[in-house]
Amino acid sequence: MSRRAEIGLGLQADKRDGDYAALAVAAEEHGFDVLSVYGDLLFQPPIYPLLEMARATSRVRLGAACWNPYTLHPYEIAGQVAALQQASRGRAYLGLARGAWLSAIGLNQDRPVTHLREAVQVVRALLSGEVDGVVGSVFSLAAGTRLRYPLPTVLPPLLIGTWGPATAAMAGEIADEVKIGGTVNPAMIGVMRQRLAPGLAAAGRDTDAVGIVVGAVTVVDEDGKTARAKARNEVAMYLAVVGPLDSTLELPPDLLAKVSEYVDAGEHERAGKLIPDDVLDMFAFSGRPDQVAEQAQKLIDAGASRVEFGTPHGLTDRGGIDLLGHAVLPALDLRS
Repeated sequence: MSRRAEIGLGLQADKRDGDYAALAVAAEEHGFDVLSVYGDLLFQPPIYPLLEMARATSRVRLGAACWNPYTLHPYEIAGQVAALQQASRGRAYLGLARGAWLSAIGLNQDRPVTHLREAVQVVRALLSGEVDGVVGSVFSLAAGTRLRYPLPTVLPPLLIGTWGPATAAMAGEIADEVKIGGTVNPAMIGVMRQRLAPGLAAAGRDTDAVGIVVGAVTVVDEDGKTARAKARNEVAMYLAVVGPLDSTLELPPDLLAKVSEYVDAGEHERAGKLIPDDVLDMFAFSGRPDQVAEQAQKLIDAGASRVEFGTPHGLTDRGGIDLLGHAVLPALDLRS
């Protein structure tokens, strides 16, 4: 049976008051389906832009990709999701991930599957009004504990952000979507489908019960060469994190070490120049609109349930979103 893939935008939380609303209105007018805000370390908390965008829109789904239970207790996550669900009139989704770079603030990311699973249990119990409590080894909720404000009438769908087999298997049991962040590689969709399978089977769920979301840095412009140069600089900042996670690729020897060395020294342009074209095309949407559309179509054809074009979108935020809306969206066949 055919289904329609969704197309979303991922925004960094680094803008000023009012900027998010303007971008959200433009995105909704262009026909995008979902707006996500990253929960990256040292940027604004996602709830701030999400509430602004919720009040400026009427159709798009909204969520953080992702909230992090290492930096924010599930009790606080539940409250923020409830606020977003209310402000958006039921269009919120709950995104959770273990995150990256948390050693900079002295946090160890031990037992990620347990953290995520128990965070989901606590959030769902609080938002649904269940009073039996949660007994966990990381997060617990005393029996009888209730939120003292109106609860959502519908629980937001759950997205788990991960590349790893163990977390993916857990997502297969309990999630509605799983997001592979920082990749444009169609082969990873098949890999993720295999990693979801044990959890799906254990929970007795259909093989396609969990949608696969793929998103990455996006830089689109009619000047494809300039767009790809900017994308290289953006990708350099996270290539060392996501590069080793892609089991389908063999990256050039020493590439990650050299890129990381330049990034750590603040030489992002120099780091970006080291990234070959074929590697860039696995970790970013970049180039002319036709090039970006071709990349996105390959992901849809491979079975992605949602393609998410990530920040900075173009040479400017608004210019990139408008070009994606005018020239990339109409070129896509969203049925697969």
